[in-house]
This record gives sequence, C-alpha cells and structure tokens, in this order.
Amino acid sequence: MFTDRRQAGRLLAASLARYAPQRPIVVALPRGGVPLAAEIAASLDAPLDILAVRKLGAPGNPEFAIGALAAREAAELERRARSYRGDRPPLAVHGRVVIVVDDGLATGLTELAAVRALRALGALRIVVAVPVAVAPAIELLRAEADDVVCLTVPRELGSVGSWYQDFSPVPDEEVLAALHG
Repeated sequence: MFTDRRQAGRLLAASLARYAPQRPIVVALPRGGVPLAAEIAASLDAPLDILAVRKLGAPGNPEFAIGALAAREAAELERRARSYRGDRPPLAVHGRVVIVVDDGLATGLTELAAVRALRALGALRIVVAVPVAVAPAIELLRAEADDVVCLTVPRELGSVGSWYQDFSPVPDEEVLAALHG
C-alpha cells in the first residue's frame, strides 16, 4: 500500500532512474497521475506535461474504463488541456523518450489511448509507469508501449484507490501548480 500519490511517485522515480540519461519527457494523465509525474519529473530533471485522455466509464461504475479517447479534436479534451496548460503549447514529443504516468491501471484502456496518441505524435520510445496494476492491463500495454514499469501487481486489484492510504481527488490547483511551478 502507498501512503499517497506523491510517495508512489518517488518510489516509481527510483525505478525509472535508468531513463534519466535519455532526457525523457514525463507526461501525466490528469488529474490522478499529476502528483506522481511531478515527483518523477523532479527526480529525473525532466520536463513535465499532461495528456488529456478521457475515460469512457462503464454504466453504473464510471471509474471502470470500458474505453478511452485521446484526440486533439475532441472539444472536452482540448478544454481540459487548455485549462491546465494555459497558452503554453504541448511539449514536442517527436523523437523523444516519453514516460506516461498514472496512479494505477484497472483496465489499461486510458493509458493505451495515451500510448497511441503519443506514438502518433512521433514519440521515439514510450514507457508507461504506474505504482499498481493488474496483469491483464500490463500485458495490454506491453503490446504497444516500449516498456511498462509497475511496482505492484496484485492478483485482485479491487480499485486503484484501495492501494493508497490517501486517495483524495487531485484538485485543479495542484495540477496547475505542478505544471507551472
């Protein structure tokens, strides 16, 4: 169990240290991935950005992804990205190593959408980094990402939040501070 997202990010950063010489870009999936990604970016001395990916929740269980979107044309995704980034354009990922960070994988579909979007933008190598995930989600991502770094792979996930002592919602102010701080 992780204390909170920041502690999980520090633990992940230690597992990602081998990527520091490649000067990666750290990309968080907002909002839950941002505190982890901020810790990783600081540890690797890497730039931090976000990729707005929208989860399509299951009927009756909106936290369980049955699909995801990551398209620059989607109005809601653009609005979210603009509200977090302001006038700053997205970091150029073409030809770069990109580490995609989220707070955990239940289905992996949200992160898969992110991997595909980054691949379409020309990322050289894509690493998915999460503190906790179920094996089927990891396998799904290994088929398309170049590497998947996960600290804990339980037999039964329950929910991502059950692996944290503090899984409070990440406020927009924290996302903005991480991106502009």
